[in-house]
Amino acid sequence: MTIDAFLLSRIQFAFTVSFHIVFPAFTIGLSAYVAVLLALWLKTGNPKFHQLARFWTKIFAVSFAMGVVSGIVLSYQFGTNWSRFSTAVGNVIGPLIGYEVLTAFFLEASFLGVMLFGWKRVPPWLHCLSAFIVAGGTALSGFWILSANSWMQFPAGHEVRDGIAYPVDWVQIVFNPTFPLRFAHMMTAAYLTTAFVVLATGARHLLAGKNPETAKTMVRMAILMIALTAPLQALIGDFHGKQTAIYQPAKLAAIEAHWDSSKPGALVLFAWPDEKAELNRFEVSIPGLASLLTHGSMDALFKSLKDFAPQDRPPVAIPFFAFRLMVGIGTLMIVFGWLGAWLWYRGRVFETRYWLRIAQYTWPAGFVALLAGWFVTEVGRQPWLATGVIRSADAVSPVTVMQVAISLALFVCVYSVVFTAGILLINRLIDKGPPEGEAKDPPEQPSKRTLKATQDEASVLFGDGHPGDDKIQPAI
Repeated sequence: MTIDAFLLSRIQFAFTVSFHIVFPAFTIGLSAYVAVLLALWLKTGNPKFHQLARFWTKIFAVSFAMGVVSGIVLSYQFGTNWSRFSTAVGNVIGPLIGYEVLTAFFLEASFLGVMLFGWKRVPPWLHCLSAFIVAGGTALSGFWILSANSWMQFPAGHEVRDGIAYPVDWVQIVFNPTFPLRFAHMMTAAYLTTAFVVLATGARHLLAGKNPETAKTMVRMAILMIALTAPLQALIGDFHGKQTAIYQPAKLAAIEAHWDSSKPGALVLFAWPDEKAELNRFEVSIPGLASLLTHGSMDALFKSLKDFAPQDRPPVAIPFFAFRLMVGIGTLMIVFGWLGAWLWYRGRVFETRYWLRIAQYTWPAGFVALLAGWFVTEVGRQPWLATGVIRSADAVSPVTVMQVAISLALFVCVYSVVFTAGILLINRLIDKGPPEGEAKDPPEQPSKRTLKATQDEASVLFGDGHPGDDKIQPAI
């Protein structure tokens, strides 16, 4: 394997995007969870929901900041490492990313301040509404990013002139064939990932004997979410696999390590794909099951890797093993979630110590499955950066090996420091947990105040430095 600027640029982008993707996914799920907690607080008046909302808002703020910082780096890499990609598909991808900034990021940023610092400055209903708007903004951000990425997987609604893609039909571009299921799959993964973090936090607090009421609430809510979304994710994944067989047959062949199209596809449980010999070593498989799952018949034939020229095949090992890691974790999620639901139904979930001990360590499960799925998606698309439009090798910038090597080394050093500090801070906040005691009553509605409000009241509302500022509790 030759180490050149192209290979190092791919490694650098894979490194930075792997750090980035986990934080937006977590904030998508966490913002929705905070919004639900605030809605429950407004509906029931139970202070534990207020405590939990303030607690998770602090963690959301740190995660959101880390996601923004890592996302900015990716944008610059399009110019520094992949400038020819921008030339070839910028007419399509540029507007989609612009829509994400205009409709989603601005929406999040506009109401994020209210969500973070409006606890005693705005009416509770407005604070709750702001949380829902932020949650909607994070979901809308995922909508545009997944739309752009799905177009790269299977471009539609465009025409190519002199190697450059020009938009023809924006509806087909935005809602390209692979987008709906990929968006549903990603959003469900985000909510499921957050649910396991919430579950692990609640279990940790219960085992430590602190914040029992809020800890039990976290465990109950997480179990409900996992029990519902884990099997739903498996169903969406099944539909997505059938769709991949139609629109990305080379990717499916790599996922299944399928080499011979004259035979029905076997579901390979384990193997070591040998790309040079074009066969699987140490294979353990179930004959015909891959054909049944992807085409509805155990006798169905579908394209194998040998049906594509070697230069048009994706790498096999990464999609093959990453897919099995993702499916394996997903299966364990279903089993663990349903076991928790059964224990809850029997009234024994908080007394079953072995289940809680396992639960407190399940928080990485969603993140690992998320990254594994992303590797399947991105590596399985190779050698194309935008399928049929531009290859990855043709998109790299005219940079030297030394330039990319230095920037990669700097990224590794900086990310190691910054993200280690951020993760340690999140862990410290989680370990501390919600404050003990009951939450304070919501502030009086500002609409009921008169124009002759006292100076203290004004300071509570606006934080302008007048007497009474000590009553304002910072969100973080």
